[in-house]
Amino acid sequence: MKRLSHILLLLALALLILVPACRQANSQTTIVQTVDDPQQWTRDLPLPAPLSDRPEQILTRKAYVVSYNKDTRQPNWVAWRLTAAHTDGPVPRPMTAWHDDKEVPQPRAYYQDYRGTRWDRGHMCPAGDNKWDSTAMYESFLMTNACPQDKALNSGVWNQIEMDCRQWARRYGKIVIVCGPIFLNGEHDSIGEHCIPVPDAFFKVIADLNPEHPKGIGYICRNNEGQKKRDIYTNSISEVERITGITFFPDLPETLRASVKDNKGKF
Repeated sequence: MKRLSHILLLLALALLILVPACRQANSQTTIVQTVDDPQQWTRDLPLPAPLSDRPEQILTRKAYVVSYNKDTRQPNWVAWRLTAAHTDGPVPRPMTAWHDDKEVPQPRAYYQDYRGTRWDRGHMCPAGDNKWDSTAMYESFLMTNACPQDKALNSGVWNQIEMDCRQWARRYGKIVIVCGPIFLNGEHDSIGEHCIPVPDAFFKVIADLNPEHPKGIGYICRNNEGQKKRDIYTNSISEVERITGITFFPDLPETLRASVKDNKGKF
């Protein structure tokens, strides 16, 4: 009996030693995540050329970069790199996470500006591309990453293109995406107290810049239900440049240009 008691005492002491060690290991893991370089995923991201025909304020997030327009109170464009590893993750989509971006001047867009309207807060860099990190997910709900978007478009064709992008990232390992609103000449409806103009359409360009298999594709989506064939316009990135006035991948080597920018085939 004494021998058994002695063994149990030794086991209890061993557990007391092991538990703090495990806690310390977990604490060290958390620290590594906390001090993670916040710009490592956007460093060397091939951004569009600087804009001179509209206001532009560059905002760098953990997972994406924004060219913000203080006049439209929306992005000119949002760019990010999507890898195969980032197409999924454990971080859930929050139910009420939209928040205004205090890095941009007043007036700016607020959550309340969309209330009671027929327009969604349409993600440019989608929440579905940011499940890999809690900070990336939270920042995807900044109002500077949103535009007034038709509800049917947001849940329909636009969502389908987002899912296609994740499929391509898994297939090719890494792609670069740039998207944003399009404002054509003329008056625009606006919503909310801060008069957020409603875009006429949206663009999205996707590129695989790997020299071994370079390719690119562009989309123009009218900001409506998207039920008619002409509402969804698929063409080359060069054609999207002509429509938007934005130069994508300005430092692209000439040897890759035709495959990435001028190719009108499927991605």
